[in-house]
Amino acid sequence: MSGRASDPIVIPDSLWRRPQMTDALTSRDIRTVFHLVRQYTGASQTQIAIACGMSQGKVSETMKPGGRQVLTLEVFERIADGLQMPDAARMTLGLAPRTFAVSSATVITPRDTPADLAPLPFPDSLDVDPDVQGGNPLHRRTFGKVAGASLFSTILGDLPSDGAPLEGVEAFAAALAGYPGIGDSASPATLSMARLDAAVAAAKRNYQATKYSAVTRSLPALLADLRLACATYEGDARLQAEALSAEAHHVAASILLKLDHQGLAWVAADRSMQAARNSQDLTIIGSSARIITHALMNDGHHGAATKTASSYAERIDHDTEHRTPDFLSVYGALLLRGAVAAGQRSDRHTAATLLDEAQAAGHELGGDHNHRWTAFGPTNVQLHRVNIALQLGDAGAAIQEARTIDLNHVPLTERKATLLIDTSRALTQWGKHEKAYDVLRFAHQLAPEEISARPAVHRTLRDLMATAPPSIKRQLQEFTTEIGVRL
Repeated sequence: MSGRASDPIVIPDSLWRRPQMTDALTSRDIRTVFHLVRQYTGASQTQIAIACGMSQGKVSETMKPGGRQVLTLEVFERIADGLQMPDAARMTLGLAPRTFAVSSATVITPRDTPADLAPLPFPDSLDVDPDVQGGNPLHRRTFGKVAGASLFSTILGDLPSDGAPLEGVEAFAAALAGYPGIGDSASPATLSMARLDAAVAAAKRNYQATKYSAVTRSLPALLADLRLACATYEGDARLQAEALSAEAHHVAASILLKLDHQGLAWVAADRSMQAARNSQDLTIIGSSARIITHALMNDGHHGAATKTASSYAERIDHDTEHRTPDFLSVYGALLLRGAVAAGQRSDRHTAATLLDEAQAAGHELGGDHNHRWTAFGPTNVQLHRVNIALQLGDAGAAIQEARTIDLNHVPLTERKATLLIDTSRALTQWGKHEKAYDVLRFAHQLAPEEISARPAVHRTLRDLMATAPPSIKRQLQEFTTEIGVRL
């Protein structure tokens, strides 16, 4: 029988050790985790929602077959905290341990807000009153203060706020869905080609400078304006609008991939390729093929990603008459993306071949440039050699390659930050934890949003935390607290 909303959930420690739960945690299958909690505790969906700082509707959707999947680090952390998973379970889920004391049963109490947990009763803590009778004193102390507010907010959590503007990823979702009324009307000044070209260039610059919050604020509206421009203009102006739309959707997909929103990233990447084909510009098509390749890689389709990158590179090489700087940059960047995909599937031969071809294109280009926003050149090839060596498990080779790179030859902040993060990962694999930590601190000074906003970097921080000696763990904990990242 399901518990009342006012009842805390009591989860026996033995549940976390059951094979079915271990399998669910390993695969990050939160639907099964919630079902097992219900099965072995009798908890209702509302109780689970209150404990995890979610709405009952979201819990219900997560528990349906084929329903909502949990994908973001913040939600995994909130669920782990809400269910008070022991350290072993947290680590199985891919999270860092919290090292808190537990009794024979983990007791979950409602929370004031989705961001807070009621304090745990540590032994000898003054928060525990041994004279309180009639049940766990933690239940009695905390429940009266939080149950009303938490239950009320949970019940109403699914109701939209009238007139509230969409922000962040939700704004991207609305723009990509093309809801009626979004961008359906705009002034001639808004749709002027000069204004659209400048806005797309600004989005590209902000992305390459790792100013992701600025891109997230401005890009959804720009996507809607470009959709309207493509439907309004004709002739050469239409082709130019389609090319700008391809580039803007490329940026949107890149941001969404960095934020681990693969589904929306796929939509944006596909829109980029559609617009690129409509533009009839081979270099734009090749550039959009890069983001298609990236989306395939992030979804685990490394073989398809390698084939996509190499096939499009061959196509534009065959069909392009003049090997202009724009062509060489897009061609070389596409080869690099294919090399990374091959490295991720441990295909050393293909990775090496594509790297060498990209290096030849870089030498033909004659230096490091940012034609068509590719940041392509000989130095960028070196950056990719570091990444691919790391993917292949050759931490020593990655570090040796990184030693040869002059950061002053890497003009773009996003590329510098990526190199530093890859180097930190290689140092962690090599057991050089202090140096790995120092490199990450430097990366944060250089590109704060690359470290604080990206779930993939948070996983790098957790890997370092899991293997570092106590002194580095203390420094890392202080650092992550300082920058607002929860491990």
